This record gives sequence, C-alpha cells and structure tokens, in this order.
Amino acid sequence: MKIKLGIAPIAWSNDDMPELGGDTPIEKCLEDASTSGFTGIELGGKFPRNPGITKFLLEKFNLKMPGGWYGAMLRERSVKEEWIALQDHLNLLKLINADVFVFADVSGSIQGDQSKALSKRPILEKDEWDSYCKKISELSDMLMDEGMPMSYHEHMGTIIQSEEDVDRFMDMTNQNTFLLYDSGHLMFAEANYERVLKNYISRINHVHCKDIRKDVFLKSIKDDLSFRESFLDGVFTVPGDGCIDYDPLIKILYEAKYQEWLIIEAEQDPKKANPLEYAKLGHNYLHNIITKNGYIL
Repeated sequence: MKIKLGIAPIAWSNDDMPELGGDTPIEKCLEDASTSGFTGIELGGKFPRNPGITKFLLEKFNLKMPGGWYGAMLRERSVKEEWIALQDHLNLLKLINADVFVFADVSGSIQGDQSKALSKRPILEKDEWDSYCKKISELSDMLMDEGMPMSYHEHMGTIIQSEEDVDRFMDMTNQNTFLLYDSGHLMFAEANYERVLKNYISRINHVHCKDIRKDVFLKSIKDDLSFRESFLDGVFTVPGDGCIDYDPLIKILYEAKYQEWLIIEAEQDPKKANPLEYAKLGHNYLHNIITKNGYIL
C-alpha cells in the first residue's frame, strides 16, 4: 500500500516572520525538498501566485503540491463573505491539481502576537458553536462541489486548538468536513494525539508530521509563553528529533488504509536549524517507520 511523503516550505522561509529565511529563494527550497527525497511540497508565501509559474517550478523539481494554508475569518464573516475571500486561493489550488483545501480560522488568533500568552487564545462561546459549525459544514459542501475537500487545521492559538475543541467540532460538523491531523499542534495543546487519530481517522484527509522538543514544550506551558516565543525557542522540530513516537501513529494510518499525504511541517529558525539537514533527518526517520509498517513510497 502506497503513501505520499511531502514537506512544507516553512522551514526555509517563515510566512509569519519574513525575516526568517526571507532571503532564501523558492528554488532553493524546492531543490532541497527534492534532493531530500520528498515528492510533494505545500504552498508557501514565497510561491508566485501565478499558477503557470508555480506549475512550472513544481514540474522542474518533480514535485506535486497537495495543498496550502488558507487563513480564514469565518467566525467573523458570513459563509458568502468567506466564499468570496477564498476564491483566489481555491482557483490556484484547482489549477495546480492540489488535493485538499487547508482551512484554518485565524479570527482573533494569537499565533503571530508575541505579547499574547498561550492561555489568551480565542475561545468559541457556548452559544457560538452551533452557528459556527453550520457555517463550516456549508463551506465544506461548497468546497467538495469544487472537487477540493476541506481539511480543517486544528492549530495552537486559534479557536480550534484543544482535544475538547476537536471532539466538539467533529461531532457538530458534517461528513464533508475533514480534519487536518497535526501531531505537533495536538501535543502542544496537551491533547491525547494518538486517541484523536484513532477516533477520527475516517475523517482525516491530510496529515502534518511535526515533532516537539519536550523541554521547550514544558517550559512554554509552565511559563505561559506566547506561541511565537515558543516557536523561536525551538518547540517544533522534524519527526525523529523530538519526543513523539511515530510508530503507533503510522500503524493506525496503515490499518485504516490511509494513502494520502504525510507532510513534514516544522517551523524553525533556518539559521539555527539548517533546512536541508533537518529535511533529510525527518525524511529518513519517517521513511524507515513507513516501510517498517508495510507502506511503500
């Protein structure tokens, strides 16, 4: 049974903090990704928004683009307003034959605000859940009709972060609403990330493989740091360099016959963590576990 292994460009250049890797050309990122053995790369800020040029670059380095982050404001917008706002992103993904629409709601998000502690992240009020999930389900249906299924990204610093959030969200949205499973964000949110994978595997259509440096994670929680401080301190790393054991997670995916993308996504300061070296480290670690569990690439 086959599976696809890709990477995100955030290790080379950070969209939220352009000063990190800002001078790194997209061609360097693509060359390193291909050299490291990956067959896919997600959309990042360095990619030109001209689909023809993006497609040319992908083909030049023999890479496919499974999808890319879209920061929504659906908590504050109507479905119609969000649908209009996401059209450019959707059209680009369609023209390059992407697989999923990575959807994250950044309404009130603290992820980019260094002054906001982790405990100050936005939370949906009790009376908001029903209407919000109805809006998500409606958008999911619309994206499915376009052949670009939603993959909702639970993310630190946003309204869907905790295990309780994920449980409620999955229970209250329809079957066209899929979850982007991110091991690192779930662990950072102190969730039982193995349980989340087991529970929702039938509605998971995209996987981000992010690892956590346990000492930085514990300090971030204890000191209630901001998301940005935690990231700059090095809380995230590639699989094989942190404390998450991917073997049981890959077993769950294999038993469920998951054959979509595994994307290494580990935002780090490229001056502290050489992107090519860490890309190879993550690829080699996952490749060994994937093949050990029966997958082929």
